Amino acid sequence: MSLLTVEELHVEFATHSGVVQAVNGVSLSVARGETLAIVGESGSGKTVSALSIMGLIQKPGRIASGSIEFDGAALDTLDERAYRRLRGGDLAMIFQDPLSSLNPAFRVGDQIAEALLQHTYDKKDAARREAARLLGIVGIPQAGERARDYPHQFSGGMRQRAMIAMAIANKPKLLIADEPTTALDVTIQAQVLEVLRAAQHDTDAAMLLITHDLGIVAGTADRVAVMYAGRVVEEGTLDDIFYRPRHPYTIGLLGSLPRLDDDRGAPLRTIPGTPPNLLRLPRGCALAPRCPFVIDRCRAERPPLEAVGEAGETVHRSACFRASELGALEANEATP
Repeated sequence: MSLLTVEELHVEFATHSGVVQAVNGVSLSVARGETLAIVGESGSGKTVSALSIMGLIQKPGRIASGSIEFDGAALDTLDERAYRRLRGGDLAMIFQDPLSSLNPAFRVGDQIAEALLQHTYDKKDAARREAARLLGIVGIPQAGERARDYPHQFSGGMRQRAMIAMAIANKPKLLIADEPTTALDVTIQAQVLEVLRAAQHDTDAAMLLITHDLGIVAGTADRVAVMYAGRVVEEGTLDDIFYRPRHPYTIGLLGSLPRLDDDRGAPLRTIPGTPPNLLRLPRGCALAPRCPFVIDRCRAERPPLEAVGEAGETVHRSACFRASELGALEANEATP
């Protein structure tokens, strides 16, 4: 049974130049205890989809249509007061930039304690002790003392750990992590991901992981949804996406990964062209101008997200008219 179900979500932003279709019919689900990774280029709609789930889309943005159901409740019908009771409790998010997400005027421990006081605790001293304990759980040394520090006194990795501590404080059912390792060096990235995995195990939470790093996906996710131009263009298990990709965009992403067996002097492979203008999306498939497998039908019709491959417990879906043909190709052979 799904904990989170998103159906045909459309989110748009009104601008002086027209309406930006940031999310254009996203459908996805996350089961209890599962980790779903959403990957794609910048501007593909990953973060806007997450903010929609959290009820944080503000003007000039709006949810134009679609439904969001979480733990049996229709989130798209909640008022702001009901959403506030949910955020930070059963539904929590780790934002991309911890420095801007933490209030510079308050001590780190007090900010975590405030999240506890909103949902679980009624005494400030007890909440502060729990905040210090949580900082220790996520690997902050001398947590009791560091809880009295301000955000600018923490390093980037420590601020990210503090955000994780705040997010797991009330044992959420769903944890949304938006680019949790951005701007961190590789060693700190590994430590933060290990903290996330431990926190998820401790709370038995489902996780929606937003990232552009396929290496992180490979070591963390159970299923993967690939987004392009505001749509999910492919969805499947980790093995489906990495070993049996059925969409040209997914194949291009995998082909762009550096390989140890490549010629050291060879240029990195890329996906040619640029993402479409979300003010004026093409009539057919948004990838058509960049796709090496494009046919006339791709330019005239938008391919639906449909099941491909052999039937199994988890459905592998692709939004490509030529998905069955791509099944016979290896990712590195199909990359232009």
